[in-house]
Amino acid sequence: MSEFSHLNSKNNPKMVNVSDKKITKRTAIAKANMFLGAEIISHFTNDELITKKGPVFQTAIIAGIQAVKKTSELIPMCHPLLINGVAIDIDIVDLENIEIICEVTIEGKTGVEMEALTGANIACLTIYDMCKSISQKMIIKEVKLLEKTGGKSDIKN
Repeated sequence: MSEFSHLNSKNNPKMVNVSDKKITKRTAIAKANMFLGAEIISHFTNDELITKKGPVFQTAIIAGIQAVKKTSELIPMCHPLLINGVAIDIDIVDLENIEIICEVTIEGKTGVEMEALTGANIACLTIYDMCKSISQKMIIKEVKLLEKTGGKSDIKN
């Protein structure tokens, strides 16, 4: 038997059966660090940049929330979930970099780590799309899981 939960005894893909798991409150927090560069950040006023496509951070937050809700459509073995809540914060951390935090909450039988990671990633990609006319030197530097609670084990990175 494979040590991977998404493979069956013949090493073929499968979706994990969560029917015997208990419903618990589960949360996941993901963080993304992104280099925008001084050129882009210099255009911000009051922690927001209004472009022809609209407000950058507000649009990225909405895109991240949509991505959380659509994670099971993007990642084949993720279960469709009824998400209880999504909170995305975007902060300018210095003259060149931003940080995105995506927190997802559910009461369910499976965790929401992939949803939090997807939300943070799509928020970054939305910022890239909206700012690429200013500069294409942006870099999504790191996306990682910070914390997971509920289920079998809690994780804090």
